[in-house]
Amino acid sequence: MLIQSGDILGINVSSLNPEASAVFNYNLSRVNGNNYDNSPGNPVYGYLVDQQGTIQLPLVGAMTVAGLEPAQIRTRLRQQLLAYLREPVVNIRLLNFRISVLGDVAKPDVYVVNNERITLLQALSLAGDLTITAQRTNVLLIREQNGQRQYISIDLTSKVLFTSPYYYLKNNDVLYVQPDKAKYAPVDRGYRNLSLVLSALSIIAIVFATVYR
Repeated sequence: MLIQSGDILGINVSSLNPEASAVFNYNLSRVNGNNYDNSPGNPVYGYLVDQQGTIQLPLVGAMTVAGLEPAQIRTRLRQQLLAYLREPVVNIRLLNFRISVLGDVAKPDVYVVNNERITLLQALSLAGDLTITAQRTNVLLIREQNGQRQYISIDLTSKVLFTSPYYYLKNNDVLYVQPDKAKYAPVDRGYRNLSLVLSALSIIAIVFATVYR
């Protein structure tokens, strides 16, 4: 999983001198350490990755994290902290990992995932699984990567799914489950029947208008 702009990182630092390492953990209350707004409208914690792909850390300053995996960030940050702390231990996790499951599922919604590794099938389970009228051979995955939006068609009935690069979802992925045409068949028949009735009434009206003119 690569970090990108808009991600929020939870960073916890500990060391043999806890008072010194505490300065890096003050952000655990609010984004980028802003502890003044405790309203429900500001519920997010951690360091926000800005549009330049960096986060601002005490003492360290700006650190580029976009395009890196959490393990890489942890290693680099630990190396930089050796100048300030004795035997620092760094833990990093993505705090705003979320996916959207929409369309013909039991519970369409946006889901916040505590685990940073979730499969496509697990995401569908969170949404209560597909309904009986859902298409299983053409589930649409919408993913934004490197500023480009991708639209990927996924066949849930294929064994290839388990080795697909899209089996594991990424942050902000959107799954859209398309309904089968059969779902709208009764509606289509209703419209056709209504059209026939209106046509018949129109013909009758014309006949009456012609006869009694």
